Amino acid sequence: MNKPLRRVAIFCGLLVLALLVRVNWVQFVQGDELKNDPHNRRVAIERYSTPRGNIIVDGKAVTGSTTTDSGDFKYKRTYKNGKMWAPVTGYASQAFDANQLEKLNDGILTGTDDRLFFSRTVDMFTGSKQKGGNVVTTLDAKAQKAAFDGLGNSKGAVAAINPETGAILALASTPSYDPSTFAGMSDKDAKAYNGLQKKNNPDEPMLNRALRQTYPPGSTFKVVTASAALENGLYNDVDADTRSPLPYTLPDTSGVELKNEGSIPCENASLRQALRYSCNTVFGKISADLGNKKMKAEAEKFGFDNAKIDTPVRAAESIYPTDNRPQNAMAGIGQASNRATPLQMAMVASAVANGGKLMKPYMVDQLVAPNLNVVQQHTPQEMSRPLSPENAQKVQSIMETVVKEGTGTNAQIPGVIVGGKTGTAQHGENNKDNPYAWFISYAKTDKGTPVAVAVVIEGSDTLRNDIAGGKLAAPIAKRVMEAVLEGEK
Repeated sequence: MNKPLRRVAIFCGLLVLALLVRVNWVQFVQGDELKNDPHNRRVAIERYSTPRGNIIVDGKAVTGSTTTDSGDFKYKRTYKNGKMWAPVTGYASQAFDANQLEKLNDGILTGTDDRLFFSRTVDMFTGSKQKGGNVVTTLDAKAQKAAFDGLGNSKGAVAAINPETGAILALASTPSYDPSTFAGMSDKDAKAYNGLQKKNNPDEPMLNRALRQTYPPGSTFKVVTASAALENGLYNDVDADTRSPLPYTLPDTSGVELKNEGSIPCENASLRQALRYSCNTVFGKISADLGNKKMKAEAEKFGFDNAKIDTPVRAAESIYPTDNRPQNAMAGIGQASNRATPLQMAMVASAVANGGKLMKPYMVDQLVAPNLNVVQQHTPQEMSRPLSPENAQKVQSIMETVVKEGTGTNAQIPGVIVGGKTGTAQHGENNKDNPYAWFISYAKTDKGTPVAVAVVIEGSDTLRNDIAGGKLAAPIAKRVMEAVLEGEK
């Protein structure tokens, strides 16, 4: 071969080599980046080229798909009772992508997940269209309806958990939205979506208040403070007098007093009486006596200060603050910078009800292939041990007193042991806004403890006392517990 031909051959070889390198680079290095590029319409076209798999509750689909004339997209998502289930499902929209379970399980629902390789291979040989798998949830349809209907026109949320497994049974948030209204690509869909955004709708119907909104937990946090007192040996007998003066002066202040709501017997009150009457002075002093480090450590065992609680939808981080002594005393009664999601407070009730063992909350039980083979099965996992079994029984005892003869009597269920705690949390600068009404609880029968619940109502016209949670939130918790217990029969 003469010299010019050799040069041409080498040059062509280098071009081929460069082409091979480039192809492999694009395919294996940049593949995921290109696939997930928001400007890559092929991904969206593929996503809606076939009916999506469904999200399942109690063996029935709460989602569906329908044909559409939206240009390149053949199908769009539909929802059954979308407003009730939106905090669970999230949305899948041709124009606005997806979120929550729809987003996290998109590969299963569209049939593109690598775990569905066998199913896709069979479809290829049989000539069948690619099908999506299903997401089987832990939700209880009756409990969800009880929560959603109970909230009604109020702004608030409900979270219910099976204490023994961590399975989420209800997750309601109001006001809510119907994901079907913007599942397509039309101008009508765009108008519906834009109308739900915070800048256009101050009620924020797309905010998942059960998972993504934190509130001051108010007096419901006194359950954590009582647990900290027992776990750290500050008190051992829930019926013994505490060394709690009335009034109680906040530490490191020039006479600033922590007061109780109304004329209630809180001086030297036992833990039982203090929780029954919700004595700020007793629990504020407990928090101050234990100190911030011990209080924070106990709160963290219940799930506070954990930024990675995935259900699998990630919950907002609940915070027990690192504070000075007077602020720590206030945090011990659920005020100051103390913040919690409804899910977090359901976890508190759940851990107490489950003998001191906190199970990791979850709401997806199975991922199922189109041929009904189980692709993934959830196994309940222990998250922590906030209480010893002995101390858990003590806290159960005083929570049950709250429902028997305290501020939580509206949660009583005949023939069922119910433990609970009401709460009214201050809201706004100098407490100028209507308070948040809280109630946390659990129900116990001879068969076990199937449910723990947390309810929060963002605003009310109820008097500013601790019974507000008992008047507004406790009846909702009762309805949810009854719905779960009915299913247990």
